[in-house]
Amino acid sequence: MTRPRNYQTEAIIIRKTRLREADHILTLYTPNLGKIQGVARGVRRPKSKLAGHLEMLTHSQVSLARGRNLDTITGSQTINGFLLLKTDLWLTSYGLYLIEMVNQFTPEHVENHDLFQLLLDTMHNLCQDVDRELTLRYFELKLLHEVGYRPQLQQCVACHQPLEPVTNYFSPSAGGVLCPDCRQTQSFTYPISVNALKVLRLLQNSDYDTVNRLKLNAQLSRELETIMRSYLKHLLERDLKSAGWLDTLREQKAQT
Repeated sequence: MTRPRNYQTEAIIIRKTRLREADHILTLYTPNLGKIQGVARGVRRPKSKLAGHLEMLTHSQVSLARGRNLDTITGSQTINGFLLLKTDLWLTSYGLYLIEMVNQFTPEHVENHDLFQLLLDTMHNLCQDVDRELTLRYFELKLLHEVGYRPQLQQCVACHQPLEPVTNYFSPSAGGVLCPDCRQTQSFTYPISVNALKVLRLLQNSDYDTVNRLKLNAQLSRELETIMRSYLKHLLERDLKSAGWLDTLREQKAQT
């Protein structure tokens, strides 16, 4: 069946790359087409009618025309501009973290409606008065589940016995938690406290409403971040650029 030359899709703009003086290549994450790319011609010109609808972290309805190599974006209308994510420096950094993760963990043209909805819901959630660090941890775990890297948190990944309520060890390379007896089977592990494991399990198996009722102290929040970052870095074989920006903002805040 021949595909129509022109088509429309709902999309979240997750990346932009400059192309020539006035154009951009945009990476869009869509509910039914997965991750796609399109050229926005003239979008960098001051009078461009498309520019405001194709900013990063914008949820838009996008019209495209198929091309030989890249499709061309012919129109766009904002569904939700998420202005709070663009006007608050901290929220911008959180938002960029979300979309960098989606971009890094997804191939092109692979539909994942649940992941699209997760990204959209998380962007909405970040605009609310919630624990945003906890929101990021929830997003990380749910995304990893969607893309096939769900960490094993219920039993030891080496001996497969249920984990006891003691200090266990998270192994990025093994993809989950090791019991104290099996810790030596992996070179790099991170201690994971009883409370941290409880929270990660809750995040993995609950919805936003349940998660938003949690109250974490700074020490536990940082422990969760350390564990999740170690796993993400192992999977991607590098740090996320946006994570470095978050660290810089924290350092600047600590100095003021």
